[in-house]
Amino acid sequence: MKILLLGKNGQVGWELQRSLAPLGELIALDRHGRDGLSGDLADLDGLRRTVRELKPAVIVNAAAYTAVDRAEEEHELAACLNGDAPGVLAEEAKALGALLVHYSTDYVFDGSGNVPWKESDAPAPVNHYGASKLVGERHIQASSCRHLIFRTSWVYAARGGNFLATMTKLMRERDALQVIDDQVGSPTGAELIADVTAHAIFQALGDTAKEGLYHLAAGGETSWHGFASFIAEWLQGQGSEIQATPERIAAISTAEWPTPAVRPINSRLDTTKLERTFGLTLPPWQHGGARVLHETQR
Repeated sequence: MKILLLGKNGQVGWELQRSLAPLGELIALDRHGRDGLSGDLADLDGLRRTVRELKPAVIVNAAAYTAVDRAEEEHELAACLNGDAPGVLAEEAKALGALLVHYSTDYVFDGSGNVPWKESDAPAPVNHYGASKLVGERHIQASSCRHLIFRTSWVYAARGGNFLATMTKLMRERDALQVIDDQVGSPTGAELIADVTAHAIFQALGDTAKEGLYHLAAGGETSWHGFASFIAEWLQGQGSEIQATPERIAAISTAEWPTPAVRPINSRLDTTKLERTFGLTLPPWQHGGARVLHETQR
């Protein structure tokens, strides 16, 4: 079985190279491509040519436009990478009978309430990034191609730029920090996303009833302030020298930290459908957090 992976050097893409390798022949591309193959989501014709040449049984799109604040100005670029490109991949997957795997976000919701979002809840994005990701979802669904769409949230990893890496750095450089405490979600490690993806692909290839849209996030919930405090406590417990100790991390509201793009307050995702369909138990977010911290501090 041939698998085409796009976005191989991103946080999730890097982990997918490991988790997908046992499933078949893996062709992994970044936006620079290789050997005449294109992995650039902005190159729609190149994507079509690449899929048609390779004829993969599975296409995994781990590439995306993820600059949430910049998307407020770069509407067209975000729309192309997050909306048009998945639509092209869906059309080509439909023609081949291939399974398309795509990643979306909790940002398709407006962040209201305090109940975890279900797949059946109506999306209502509050920023251009979320809107562009929703268009990508809808293009895939409208194509009627075989697909798995995973909405996830608060992604971090041992490599790349993310909240955990930023906090670890700042805690060593600054003697005090301010972190938002009224946005709630579940920090989700790229390793968990990659492992669940491989598991789901294996099952969905043998059972088309398992295809569809799913929420994928680690168990439990916390705020950004809670996540930062967890990081500081872990580092302190391991004897790492940090200046911004847990008691020096102040909790602030979203209103006190304005950003170009509005962020959802409620980023909780209900993962019941995913766990029941694929026979999984998603671990508490603290497990993945501690694992990545251990890996990055070695």
